[in-house]
Amino acid sequence: MNLSFFDQFSSPYLLGIPLILLSLLFPALLFPSPGNRWVSNRLSTIQLWLLHLITKQLMIPLNKNGHKWALMLTSLMTMLLTINLLGLLPYTFTPTTQLSMNMALAFPLWLATLLTGLRNKPSASLAHLLPEGTPTPLIPALILIETTSLLIRPLALGVRLTANLTAGHLLIQLISTASIALMPILPAVSVLTMVILLLLTILEVAVAMIQAYVFVLLLSLYLQENI
Repeated sequence: MNLSFFDQFSSPYLLGIPLILLSLLFPALLFPSPGNRWVSNRLSTIQLWLLHLITKQLMIPLNKNGHKWALMLTSLMTMLLTINLLGLLPYTFTPTTQLSMNMALAFPLWLATLLTGLRNKPSASLAHLLPEGTPTPLIPALILIETTSLLIRPLALGVRLTANLTAGHLLIQLISTASIALMPILPAVSVLTMVILLLLTILEVAVAMIQAYVFVLLLSLYLQENI
């Protein structure tokens, strides 16, 4: 059976059952369940410190009303971070390379921030569609442009996450395939390619963490505009 480079992005199946749900639930197994003592070992201490740091960074630009979203945003950040990093392991599947999943995360959360603003401060939320001091002839055009930019925000969130992770996975697969193919022909070039592959893998680890942070940070900024 001939396989293409894009087959790694297709959802795996077992007995006709898609395993994407298992891929989404597996990262939760890496976090210990709370017991009588929350801080029971060094791993738990590090995890709690990271969660505290993430929550603090996300909540800094928000007022007290936005702090109600702390649990949701921190949980989303943790889920995206673990899924992106686990997807870099060999023989694994990365659900966040699927545009449908990223849009399913981005669109409802963006819509929730928008509806929150329209419910609490409708005048202030609608005021973003028309900058102050706009000349009268430009008002219809600017309202149309600002409305379009507002509506494409969830699409930008989903496409950004999908494109960055997909491009990184494809580059890793291309360079690793070239390294194996060059091994019997040009060993020196193959070793150089492996070094490039190692550096690219380190870069992809950073990209996986940054993209998870950017996804949630943009959601928090959208929330800030509406509260």
